[in-house]
Amino acid sequence: MKTTELQNIKQRYNIVGNCEALNRALDVALQVAPTDLSVLIVGESGVGKEIIPRVIHDNSPRRREKYFAINCGSIPEGTIDSELFGHVKGSFTGAINDSPGYFGVANKGTLFLDEVGELPMATQARLLRVLENGEYIPVGGTEIRKTDVRIVAATNVNIRQAISEGRFREDLYYRLNQVPIQMPPLRQRGEDIVLLFRLFAMQMAEKYRMDKVVLTDDAKQLLMRYKWPGNVRQLKNITEQISILSTERQITAGILSRFIPQDQETTQLATIHNEGEHSFENEREILYKILFELRSNVNDMRREMSTLKKQIEDVQVSKPSQTPLPSTQLAPISSNISPVNTQLSSFPSAEDAEAEEYVEPEMESLNLSDLGRQMLEKALERNGGNRKKAAQELGISDRTLYRRLKQYGLDK
Repeated sequence: MKTTELQNIKQRYNIVGNCEALNRALDVALQVAPTDLSVLIVGESGVGKEIIPRVIHDNSPRRREKYFAINCGSIPEGTIDSELFGHVKGSFTGAINDSPGYFGVANKGTLFLDEVGELPMATQARLLRVLENGEYIPVGGTEIRKTDVRIVAATNVNIRQAISEGRFREDLYYRLNQVPIQMPPLRQRGEDIVLLFRLFAMQMAEKYRMDKVVLTDDAKQLLMRYKWPGNVRQLKNITEQISILSTERQITAGILSRFIPQDQETTQLATIHNEGEHSFENEREILYKILFELRSNVNDMRREMSTLKKQIEDVQVSKPSQTPLPSTQLAPISSNISPVNTQLSSFPSAEDAEAEEYVEPEMESLNLSDLGRQMLEKALERNGGNRKKAAQELGISDRTLYRRLKQYGLDK
């Protein structure tokens, strides 16, 4: 692009800056404007992504048609399909009339979908169909409608990571990303920061009829060293604060430092999870422990029930050998036979019950052996191989632990 053409675009849209990344973004926008290709603008929040779709629309054959900018993150999930694709009368409570939706109203024009990464999965499927063949069905309707809309989307979300987390459709990403445009963060724009400060200061002076604030050289250096996590939006807010609250019109580094936050703020591209790719290690260990304890409890219950059943059978077998009572002295069996109470003294101890080798049904396995083995290994590793401590952590006796170690071949 010629320098004069680029300067004309900047003057028309009040764009300040000369950094190479910004010029490249404007150049791509002007080259893609005459086409109908979908454009995906990527950049941090506050970098000015909303300027690019306006440039694309105004320099395209659709410039005389309608242009709508929609913030997808601000529309409730329950109504976003109706907002975008319309609805028919009576399709839901409050639908007193038919509505064409943005895709119907903007036919032949341009739609700017800001924060497209926040769209629900169901809405993403509808959007993909519109992008592929221009067809959509209103909410509650059965008739397929056609539309001819140019889509320009923007996001501050790391779409690649959103795809890996199952929050964004990969096929929709490739459909939207026919032409990518990367907007640079403010911290990478060098002296553009000072130029933007000067612009915002001049706007405040003209609006409120006050003297314009001016930066000293040391203040300019401080301004360019700051990382600006809020980008251009944050710079504008700070410039307005200084213009109103500072009694001095010449701003030194000392004065400027009182308005710039001193806390450590992230400057990375926004992501679904701040710690990077999600790890399920903790959840897996919790699940292992729950399943292991559940299995142990079920086995204990089965042993106790088996022992109790045996004691009841022994009592019932020995009862006929007793001297029969006269019929007039017979009492209900329940009052004469109390197998549980009378035979408790003959029950095996808890340690003896645990020592019994219990053969589990085949259907119980369900990979619990693998889970139990991993749980034992992790417990031993955490306790430096101390079996007693590992048994205490797992909530089982030493005898049970030794038996499990032998069962899993870990007793060597």
